[in-house]
Amino acid sequence: MDRIKITGGERLNGSIAISGAKNAALPLMIASLLSDETLTLRNVPRLADVAMLTRILGNHGVDMSVDGKRAGANGDDGDTLHLTARTIVDTTAPYDLVSRMRASFWVLGPLLARCRETKVSLPGGCAIGTRPVDLHLMGFEKLGANIQLEDGYVLASAPDGLTGAHIVFPKVSVGATHNVMMAATLAKGETILENAAREPEVADVAACLVKMGADIEGIGTSTLRIRGVERLHGACHKVLPDRIETGTYAMAVAMTGGEVELVGARADLLDSLFPIMAQAGVEMTATNQGIKVARNGARLQPVTTETEPYPGFPTDLQAQLMALMTMADGDSEITETIFENRFMHVQELARLGADVTLDGDRATVHGVDSLKGAQVMATDLRASVSLVIAGLVAEGDTIINRVYHLDRGFERIEKKLGACGARIERLTG
Repeated sequence: MDRIKITGGERLNGSIAISGAKNAALPLMIASLLSDETLTLRNVPRLADVAMLTRILGNHGVDMSVDGKRAGANGDDGDTLHLTARTIVDTTAPYDLVSRMRASFWVLGPLLARCRETKVSLPGGCAIGTRPVDLHLMGFEKLGANIQLEDGYVLASAPDGLTGAHIVFPKVSVGATHNVMMAATLAKGETILENAAREPEVADVAACLVKMGADIEGIGTSTLRIRGVERLHGACHKVLPDRIETGTYAMAVAMTGGEVELVGARADLLDSLFPIMAQAGVEMTATNQGIKVARNGARLQPVTTETEPYPGFPTDLQAQLMALMTMADGDSEITETIFENRFMHVQELARLGADVTLDGDRATVHGVDSLKGAQVMATDLRASVSLVIAGLVAEGDTIINRVYHLDRGFERIEKKLGACGARIERLTG
């Protein structure tokens, strides 16, 4: 099993190319189930989760090809995928596939809308919380589907097709918004989704659906108005840059000092991060190429924040911010309002010398003068990269185990950081 070894103490300088957003690429791939024509997606990140979803979609009959590399092509542009669901050969998403990646539950909406019946395994819990699917099922029932739970599976059917409805989500859910929005594009009549997730990745999927022939108004707002159409056609769409990867590398630069340009990043996707980083004493500036991040020799300053649905501070950057604040000059407070159990990285940061006190959903990070390398273990995707950030400044060697978590969401992280001066390598075997 692969591990990552980091020898801390090096500043980062240079440039890092930001990959396409994983949290947009996955639902965009699933959207291919809505049409019998080819959906072409550009700038798809090369990640373990993308490879896994390719297998899952293949189980339903989606044919996929990847453009070969042309002479002179930029390897930082991501893959171009061509997905064609000409015929759905199986409407069942089995447990052994859905259990490996939670986002695969989102096939339920497209399969139900197009095939009028489907059987999808319940995804169960995960390391950072239970994340129930009740909002998904509520939305499908509002659209007229018959929903039954049987032996750990959701059996959904709509023999006469789905019908538009007015749906108010009692809480913001990115997954439910994706799932119900995709299904509603093929429903009869108009669907209104209130309190819908506003995340840029949701807007990116909606924009792609419009290219495929969907009629969606209110993209980027909390109210989506979807007028169903009889069929969707093929389209070509470029995945937006990954704001979580952008924020992660920004914090890595902030931790080590130096100056790095995050090429391809979009400042407008990270409005909540800029003031936090400024408070910490880190300079972030939009450029023609992306975002420049710089920190001089001054010590990091503590911050206070809480995670919120977009446009608030992202829960997917909470672990990285905590790692950064372990070296601040004072106490920081971080409140996690989205997921329970999302402080599992605390005990591993403590192995490096971090001083963090937990009180329910609030973490108080007491800044220390130095961290020291140690053996640590990744518990989930974002927690694993927080250990990388800490390891970049820890004295001596840090060995991170279970890096398959990293490979789920960060493309070539050791190469990207290594090119900017980090002493980081992948150990195989």
